[in-house]
Amino acid sequence: MLVLAASAASASDLQEQARELFEPVPSTIPALRDNPVTPEKIDLGKALFFDPRMSASGVFSCNSCHNLATGGDDNMPVSIGHGWQKGPRNSPTVLNAVFNIAQFWDGRAEDLAAQAKGPVQAGVEMANTPENVIATLNSMPQYVEWFTASFPEEADPVSFDNFAKAIEAYEATLITPAPFDAYLNGDEAALSEDQKEGLALFIDKGCASCHNGVNLGGNGYYPFGLIEKPGADVLPPDDMGRFAVTETADDSYVFRASPLRNIELTAPYFHSGVVWDLKAAVQIMGDSQLGADITEDEADKIVAFLRALTGEMPEVVYPILPVETAATPRPTGEVLP
Repeated sequence: MLVLAASAASASDLQEQARELFEPVPSTIPALRDNPVTPEKIDLGKALFFDPRMSASGVFSCNSCHNLATGGDDNMPVSIGHGWQKGPRNSPTVLNAVFNIAQFWDGRAEDLAAQAKGPVQAGVEMANTPENVIATLNSMPQYVEWFTASFPEEADPVSFDNFAKAIEAYEATLITPAPFDAYLNGDEAALSEDQKEGLALFIDKGCASCHNGVNLGGNGYYPFGLIEKPGADVLPPDDMGRFAVTETADDSYVFRASPLRNIELTAPYFHSGVVWDLKAAVQIMGDSQLGADITEDEADKIVAFLRALTGEMPEVVYPILPVETAATPRPTGEVLP
């Protein structure tokens, strides 16, 4: 009886410790700054998210690199964009991205609306311009109606800012409650014994010092290679991370801590996208960030815990997009220098 009591106390202590470090996903859509979320805006944002005509070529949509069928990313080392050019970094998942402190690996976009504008204009991604996006949208009466319904108080609702706000509203719905959330909410049986042992190791080894909060990461910036820099393939020397944003020496090779929800679905890992095995990624982080020798058995248990972060996807029905007209700008595959 004493053994059983001690075991129950230990389990309760772990659950309480977890509640102090992590938060469950909310049961409602998070509120957005200066962007009230409405059903009309969500539907508009969904159409824009899936519409490849928002790219210059008419080939790439937001969903191309943040595929909702494959964990919210494209499962490639780096994304392929306009003219089949390769992007510089691995594509982060869009799932639960609303909980991140900022967007992109270097945090250069303050929110999802700011992030939505970036790939549209990036020459290696969608290679479009705000002017051409607006011309495309205004050429289709259905889009004009949807923008008017989504932003009813505005005289000219079809704007690049509203384009981004609508996508932000849709992406805010892409949250995935997982077994770990049930555990945080009191259901101790939601995790297996291996997952609980992995959770205890995740906390005791120090992983939770960077990967905490609702998204188990995404809420702070840290040097990659805090204890020991990984090899140049994992940490390319020409990508200095947040330094490119702040131009501050202390931000050299600093990146936003990767959110860990749905991590088993989003290989390959790290901003360089060169590590395909989750267990290997855990061991690299142990060496480089913690200076901890994580054994094979410990890594297996931590991975078991990380799988408890794989959540339930919201139902996604592919939208029927507005019909083009004679005024719709024609696609181009021209690659500009």
